[in-house]
Amino acid sequence: MQYIGLQAQKSRNNLRSLLLLFLFPVLVLALVLLFFYVFYLIGNGQSTGGFEQYSASQFVFPLFAETAPWALGIVLIWFAIAYFTHTTIIRNATHARPLERKENKRVYNLVENLCMSQGMSTPKINVIQDDSLNAFAAGINNKTYSVTLTTGIIKKLDDSELEGVIAHELSHIRNHDVRLLIVSIVFVGIFSMLATIAFRTFLYAPRSRDKKGNGAIVIFLLVAVIAFLGYLFSSLMRFAISRKREYLADAGAAEMTKNPLALASALRKISADPDVEAVTRSDVAQLFIEHPRSHAKGEQAFTSLFATHPPIAKRIKILEQF
Repeated sequence: MQYIGLQAQKSRNNLRSLLLLFLFPVLVLALVLLFFYVFYLIGNGQSTGGFEQYSASQFVFPLFAETAPWALGIVLIWFAIAYFTHTTIIRNATHARPLERKENKRVYNLVENLCMSQGMSTPKINVIQDDSLNAFAAGINNKTYSVTLTTGIIKKLDDSELEGVIAHELSHIRNHDVRLLIVSIVFVGIFSMLATIAFRTFLYAPRSRDKKGNGAIVIFLLVAVIAFLGYLFSSLMRFAISRKREYLADAGAAEMTKNPLALASALRKISADPDVEAVTRSDVAQLFIEHPRSHAKGEQAFTSLFATHPPIAKRIKILEQF
């Protein structure tokens, strides 16, 4: 009965996640439309060179119709590049490297035994040279799926605890969480890039006191605000995807190992030291079993408000009730 309930929950979350991912390109089009509408309002407010001869629909919709395919095309090209190079991007962002079997047969035995019990292909195993305790899974298919562990988590957890962590990451792979998260990371990265370019252009653009110069500044500021709004809304969509999936992965690990208390014990140890120094990108950080910068100075209030992970204490409490 518990197994059927878990599968139903997976299906519902997968449907919600696909819906959220569909909203990303819709959001791009909405922001393009908003840009032209606000630009029209600004133009109408100028004493000269305005658009008074056009109605809003006559000015906005023709420009939107011409621009929308280009905007979607750029998004798709960016998405394709990031989608197919995500393995290299994530590896560089985390300073991970392949873990050879001769380096640690214990880890390989745990991963392979769990994969055989679930009928899964064995993912690649990577390691991050860091004394902290953390782990993550990534990939979009059997050729690119990987589980990455820090040296700290390998050394400081016993076999049952480490098995629980690995099972958690394999559950992310089995549930296709990693594929959906990587897609969301790509789209959030697009808006982040646009916001960064717009703000830097506005900050470093030559200032002029004439109307033309002031108009350019207004346009740069408009682009910056709209790009930031896109980044904010897409980030909120991403949070909705990732938070619920941590609970599912915990439940999947408990089901896989038949030992929920081992994962609860591992999470308790992880919560004391999850900070991986090499990880500075917030989009990559959401892949980890616990946010790797959650203890960083000045970040706790922000991460609690816009956290991609549910509180680890709550996850432990749920596991202890299995």
